[in-house]
Amino acid sequence: MVTSEAMSPSAWRAAGQAFEWRGHRVFYREQGTGEPLLMLHGFPTSSWDWRHIWAEMVSDYRVIAFDYIGFGFSDKPADGPYSIFAYADQAEALLAKLGVTRVHILAHDLGDTVAQELLARDQARRSGRSKAVELLSVCMLNGGIFPESHHPRLIQKLLDSPIGFLVARLSDRARFGNSLAAIFGPRTQPSEAELDGFWECASFAGGIRNTHLLIRYMRERRKHRERWVGPIVRGAVPFSFINGHLDPVSGKHVVDRLRELRPRAEVYDLPEIGHYPQTEAPAEVLRAYATFRRGVASARAEQR
Repeated sequence: MVTSEAMSPSAWRAAGQAFEWRGHRVFYREQGTGEPLLMLHGFPTSSWDWRHIWAEMVSDYRVIAFDYIGFGFSDKPADGPYSIFAYADQAEALLAKLGVTRVHILAHDLGDTVAQELLARDQARRSGRSKAVELLSVCMLNGGIFPESHHPRLIQKLLDSPIGFLVARLSDRARFGNSLAAIFGPRTQPSEAELDGFWECASFAGGIRNTHLLIRYMRERRKHRERWVGPIVRGAVPFSFINGHLDPVSGKHVVDRLRELRPRAEVYDLPEIGHYPQTEAPAEVLRAYATFRRGVASARAEQR
């Protein structure tokens, strides 16, 4: 087993494989036994985000993670498709390839919205309108699950503006690293080596040039709010939220909104952590997720 300490981007890539989706190569990793757990990464990074919790997770679950088209070690075509719906399609295609029909999800950031789309499809499945994969539980880390509570950084706004293509072209390791570090907690800042790794994944195959296209998921969140917020507020799938409060983009203000809309939501608060709990506080994330899954298992046993 590759340990978390040894998981450089190159080691991560070497441990993975690829499948073809609509003529594009999609990188993924699968390891472990037990119930399938699909882990969905955020913007602008990749499945490498899960490196610090990977070894522990695969000791308990059959863990599956992939890079959406345009991210990490997957293909990065100039014309996409770059869309939440396309990323959800890629997730379903990978699960189908692996013979998975029932799955738990752990998601972060952009991955939260991909999970929200999969939740919407699961609702349709429950009503007989779809043959989507069955979701057994969904746990989300920091992300803009409510468009009205999402506080994008200036760089995100610029990327999603008419000059976004120029901003993407001007991006380099220094600017990228500074932007990423700004959303970590002050006491849990990434090392230069970690920032190098994030940059290596994001810039692979010239991916940075497409960042202004990838960021358009923020528009989709606003356009499809009702479709994606409904399953969280009124959904039947067991749900929890792990949140680093010091995240300026989707920190405690998102938790406050969640508790307003779903007062009994299962929330795990990380007061000293920023936007990347799985990197900044992996032990706390593992503990919170284990607690959540024990509750899911207990509730399922009671229903039998």
